[in-house]
Amino acid sequence: MITEEPGTKKDGMFEVTPGMRRLGSSVLGMEAIVVALTTPVAIVVNHVQPALAVTVGIGLAVLCVVVAGMLKRPWAYIAGSVIQVLAIVTGFLVTVMFFLGAIFAALWITAIFVARRVEGTTKR
Repeated sequence: MITEEPGTKKDGMFEVTPGMRRLGSSVLGMEAIVVALTTPVAIVVNHVQPALAVTVGIGLAVLCVVVAGMLKRPWAYIAGSVIQVLAIVTGFLVTVMFFLGAIFAALWITAIFVARRVEGTTKR
């Protein structure tokens, strides 16, 4: 019996390539740092309750790191996309995150498409 690895096209998802993992984890890693640094800004500048700021800022940063480690699996790219939406939503706590979240979402989308295109070209 031949079994397919998770992430191949037969399981209904897309194929995860090494370039996608590298670029995606780079985006999520940098995003984790930026999102974690929104915690003190939310508390000191925007006067957000510390419990809320820590839960959102550090929680989202930890989620970025966890998902970055799971990028071998296709569902992690869906989770990464959800993280991008959540990063934009943190703009309600720290206004500049509307802009930074959109930048990271653009980097996330670009990382996926560029890696697939480059690796598709090198396969030929």
